[in-house]
Amino acid sequence: MTLTLDLNSDMGEGFGPWKMGDDAALLDVITSANIACGFHAGDPDVMARTMRMAIEKGVGIGAHPGFDDLRGFGRRRLSRTPEELRNLVAYQLGAAEAMARAVGGKVRHLKLHGALSNMASEDEEMARVCYDAALSVNPDLVIMVLAGTAQQRAMQALGGTWAGEIFADRAYNDDATLVDRSLPGAVLHEADVAAPRILSMLREGAIIAESGARIEAKIDTCCLHSDTPEAVEMARALRSLLEGEGVALKRL
Repeated sequence: MTLTLDLNSDMGEGFGPWKMGDDAALLDVITSANIACGFHAGDPDVMARTMRMAIEKGVGIGAHPGFDDLRGFGRRRLSRTPEELRNLVAYQLGAAEAMARAVGGKVRHLKLHGALSNMASEDEEMARVCYDAALSVNPDLVIMVLAGTAQQRAMQALGGTWAGEIFADRAYNDDATLVDRSLPGAVLHEADVAAPRILSMLREGAIIAESGARIEAKIDTCCLHSDTPEAVEMARALRSLLEGEGVALKRL
């Protein structure tokens, strides 16, 4: 049986004149784009520009909501009530859908960003609140979840369509959550290390933790961060290796 995989990247994360990552180059490699919705990064002009490029290159468009934390790039853990979480996600998804329609596209999927995602990967109720809010806006969304975590359990309980995600450039704990960025080795910087690791995970149907532990997982999509210096090189190396091994790459 042919293995298939979606390659996704978080992008549109500049703001005004400040650029973050080489979105144009990555869009030549990936199959799905998670586009910032203005809270942790992005603005209407950046969103529109990134979505237009995605449409031109045949890349699927996704909403990438995060905490309302421009200064911290959405990577600081914030306390929000369930109602605040619902409104935060619904508001950002609404903005993404409006911008996508305005440039002739459509939002197909949603993926939480940064600390919001990390917290939801540990807290099933928090994940459920976020995903229920998104599905109340668009019940046909595909929800990207961190495979094997509370995010997946929340979507299984809600009964919506979800895609299990792994990361090419992040190390894993034994519970399938990501190693904290502040710890050594949390972010991988070498394409020749990351690419074979992802191929192994895909073949085994399991997340390979930093300890070597295997965590059985449904793997549908693989994330490449756009804000690391090696992002484009890693994306190209991963795509080349996967296609060379007969993996079919296609968007969600």
